[in-house]
Amino acid sequence: MKKKLTAALSLALLAGGLAACGSTSNNTSSSSPSASASATSESGASASSEPSASDISGTITYLSNRTDLIGNTYDEYAKRFHEKYPNAQVKFEAVTDYDKTAKIRLTSGEYPDVMNIPGNVSNSDLATYYAPLDDLGLNDRLRFKDNRSLDGKVYGIASGVDIVGIVYNKKAFADAGITEIPTTLDAFYAAAEKLKAKGVVPLASNFKDQWPLYPFSKEVPIAIANDGNFYNERVDSDTPYTMDGPFGQSMSIIRTMYEKGYLEPDVNSTNWEQSKKDIASGKVAMYFLGQWVIPQVIDTGTPSENVGFFPFPYDNAGGKNVVLSPGAGVYGINKNSKNLEVAKAFVKWMIEESGADSDVLPILKDKQPTLPQLVEFESYKPNYIELVTDTAQAVDLTNKAQITKEAIVQEFILAKDPASVFASYNKTWAKVKK
Repeated sequence: MKKKLTAALSLALLAGGLAACGSTSNNTSSSSPSASASATSESGASASSEPSASDISGTITYLSNRTDLIGNTYDEYAKRFHEKYPNAQVKFEAVTDYDKTAKIRLTSGEYPDVMNIPGNVSNSDLATYYAPLDDLGLNDRLRFKDNRSLDGKVYGIASGVDIVGIVYNKKAFADAGITEIPTTLDAFYAAAEKLKAKGVVPLASNFKDQWPLYPFSKEVPIAIANDGNFYNERVDSDTPYTMDGPFGQSMSIIRTMYEKGYLEPDVNSTNWEQSKKDIASGKVAMYFLGQWVIPQVIDTGTPSENVGFFPFPYDNAGGKNVVLSPGAGVYGINKNSKNLEVAKAFVKWMIEESGADSDVLPILKDKQPTLPQLVEFESYKPNYIELVTDTAQAVDLTNKAQITKEAIVQEFILAKDPASVFASYNKTWAKVKK
C-alpha cells in the first residue's frame, strides 16, 4: 500500500545564496525556469498604485503539490523573484495528498501565505480563508476570472489553462501520405484510414484505463453544444443522453473509430505507459488528450519537432470549438498573511514572469504560449469555450446516479445497441432527480 506523505517537503530559499538549477518535468505539467516576456497592458489597477520593488519586503511561504520541483525549479524561481524584489524572500513547500493535507491546514488556521486552493474548498468558503486579488491589475486579462470568485471578487487565479486536442506523430502522418491537417470529421476518418493502411494504429484510446476517454464524455459534447455550461444543464432534463444530441454525436465518433479498426487491436488490454512509447515511435499516430501529455511523449523518446497538436474536428461543418479548463494549480493568498504585499507581488510574478506556464495555455488572454505545439494549435484559429465549473446540483445528481462519465463511453462503444445504454442512464438520472 502506498504511503502518503503527510509531512511537508520544505525548502528555505534564502536571499542571495541560491545557485541556479535546471527544471524537471512532472506527469501533469512541467515548469520552465526561463523568463517569459511580461505583457505590458494591465487593467484594474494603475501602475502608480503599485508599490516599488524596494517597498516589497518580507518572507513568504508558497505551498503546492509539486514535490518534483523542490530543490530545482523552485530554487530558480526563488532566486529570480529575489533579484526583482531584493528585500523579499520566498520559501517553497510541497506535499503529496495535497487536497486533504491543505484542507486540514486551512481548517486549523495554520496555512501559508500563498497556496494552491484545494479542490475540496467550495467557492462559498473562499472569503473565509483568502484575500481578494482584484488589485493585482489582472482581472480584464484573465481567462476563467470567475472560476474562483465570490460576490464579484476574485480570490483565486489559475496558474494556466488545459486544452484537449489531437497530439500526433508528424513522421507517422508524413509516412502515411497525410499532407494536410484534417479539419472535418470525414477528413479525420480518411487520415485514420491512411494510417491503418500503413500498419499504424491511428488513435490510442487507452480504453482499459477508462479515464483517457474523458474528452468524448465532456469536452466534445460541450464543443458540439457550443455551451460551456452544457454539462451542468443536464439537471434540467430527465433525458440528457440522446443519440442525436451532443453526447450521442460525440460518442458515436469514438464508436465509429472502434468499428473501423482505428483504435488498438484489443481495446481491453491497452497500457497507458506503453502507449506513450508507441506514440513517440510512431507505432501509434495520435492521442486525443490534453496538452499536458506532450512533454511526456517527448520525454519518452522523440524530438519535440516530431510532435504536433491540432483541434479535434468533431463535425463536417468545420466546427472549431475547443473547450478550455483551468489548470489544477489555482493561486490563493492567505487573508491573514503578515506580508500581503509580498504575497501579491509573488502571485503576479508567477503569472506574468516566472515561466511556470511554459507547457500550458497562459491564463492571461494577451500572453502568447511558448510550447511550440500550442503555437501550432493556435495557428488553426480555434474558438475557445471556457468550461463552467460543475455546479453543486450537477455533482450531487451525478454522485447519486453513480455515473462515471468515461464508463458511459466504454459501454457506448461496446454495446450492440448504444441507444439502450443511454436509455439506462436516463432512467437512473430521472430517478435520482425526483
